[in-house]
Amino acid sequence: MSKFGYIAFDRAGKSVPGEIEAATDAEAREMLRHKGLFVTKLSELGQGATSTGSSSSQSTGGRVSRGRVLRNLTTFTRQLHVLIASGTPLVQALGALERQSKDLKFRAVVADVRRRVEEGIALSDAMHAHPLFFDNVCRSLISAGEAGGRIDAMLERLAKLIRAESHVRTSVVGALIYPAVLIVISIGVMALLLTFVLPRFANLFVTLGSPLPPTTKAVMAVSDFLTGYWWVLIGAGVGGFFAFRAWLKTPVGRRSFDTAIVRAPIVGKMIKSFCTARIARLLGIQLDCKVPLLDALKLTRQAAGNLLFQDLILQAEDAATRGQSISSAFGASTLISPAITEAMHSGEQTGQMSALLISIADFLDEENEVVVRSLTSIIEPVILIVLGVMVGFVALSMFLPLFDLTATTSGGG
Repeated sequence: MSKFGYIAFDRAGKSVPGEIEAATDAEAREMLRHKGLFVTKLSELGQGATSTGSSSSQSTGGRVSRGRVLRNLTTFTRQLHVLIASGTPLVQALGALERQSKDLKFRAVVADVRRRVEEGIALSDAMHAHPLFFDNVCRSLISAGEAGGRIDAMLERLAKLIRAESHVRTSVVGALIYPAVLIVISIGVMALLLTFVLPRFANLFVTLGSPLPPTTKAVMAVSDFLTGYWWVLIGAGVGGFFAFRAWLKTPVGRRSFDTAIVRAPIVGKMIKSFCTARIARLLGIQLDCKVPLLDALKLTRQAAGNLLFQDLILQAEDAATRGQSISSAFGASTLISPAITEAMHSGEQTGQMSALLISIADFLDEENEVVVRSLTSIIEPVILIVLGVMVGFVALSMFLPLFDLTATTSGGG
């Protein structure tokens, strides 16, 4: 028997440090899970971090984009479900997925998971070493499947969850690509006019010696500033970007930003709808997989993203702890629409909470996709119009002195 030190979260979300004796780290995690504790760190006393922690730092070190994670997980869960459902042993199935993975980083992750499973560690515990790829919700669903002996069915549900999130992300990014390209082109065209074209006209205006219209003077002043102090603008932009990122990492900055985007006139409604859909899907699938309500709420809160929604889910946890309905906690907030909370209340009354939440998520995702595409279809012509007006204004400011000179010359002749 070995003694392990651990840091875990209890059902109330409080951090609980302690020690436990077990034969292996997997057995220690299982014992703590039965006590209702979610382990975040486990190390054998006297030997530092366990092999789980050391391997995690080697195979998943560094940052990984969410899009890259979703692409790998979508393929991994779907193919693993097919292999397990067809009777392939888990270790062989993981070995096959390891060999065919094209992403070297994810291949190393699958290889490490396979080695741990070969050593007798449960799949959910093996995934615990790689939280960048397998988050708490993913591991919780796998653990529920292992406990019920239906890991193939759980992998199928997990694949649907990941595929739905990936579809939403792809739809939003795809809809925003063209407006983003238009904005970049607009900035590039204006920079080209003001830094290369207009200075050539400025020399001509000096040669002519005629008085310049106010609009031409203003545009030339902007051009002089850009050509003379472009390094200041670049430095300010880069510095502002990193300063903003550092501010977002602070508790005050993160909460201020999350509050601002939720209260924004047009974007705020979309953000609330996206967050509601994500929460409904995560909570619905976990409840459908027989994850206890308090555990499902805690895991959903960790994956909610926006701090305001995390606070809302925490209130729902408190309500559930007191024996009240979670729809009452959601209904007291302006973050969730009354129609959604009423539907949740009906689900609680009929015992169909999980199915209803998944249906709500499907409906909101479809509605959000339509809203995003409609909004981008409006933004695109607006960007083109603004670009045309700006280019036209600069062009008119450049040629207006020539028109005035021509008129003066004709009048004098």
